[in-house]
Amino acid sequence: METSFRKIDIDAYDEDVIQEEELYDADPRDPAQVLNDTKQKTSAVRGYLSKGDTAGALTMILTDPPYGPNVEQAKETNLSTLLTILGSTKSSEVSSVVKGLSQDAQDTLMKYLYKGMATSARSDANTSVLLSWHEKLTEVAGIGCIVRVMTDRRLV
Repeated sequence: METSFRKIDIDAYDEDVIQEEELYDADPRDPAQVLNDTKQKTSAVRGYLSKGDTAGALTMILTDPPYGPNVEQAKETNLSTLLTILGSTKSSEVSSVVKGLSQDAQDTLMKYLYKGMATSARSDANTSVLLSWHEKLTEVAGIGCIVRVMTDRRLV
């Protein structure tokens, strides 16, 4: 039986196919600038954490995250920094920190939680910490946060 037809990309023959870059606006910054900005945020976050200001560190890292193609290194750096913040936060402080975030920051945090769960097998992410944050975030932000994250095409 012939099975080569299954390997044909039929979207290549369709004029109305939507490309990934048409679904959302890419980051207007240069990829090198995005990486530089992310590294500066990382050093600022370390300063916040040394002062014990978890809310400030989380707000800093969730503000203007890197989106789009060609910024994979910046995305990984941002995720790693966020995982450091989440891991260093006391479980009794999580609810108050999440309540202090804006709706956009809560949505971005949910994106990072899902990305951390997806990459936990090959990274240093502690899945129990991610699940704890997910529980607290869902209590505060509701199911709408999950729906907004799942329908948003911009990946962190």
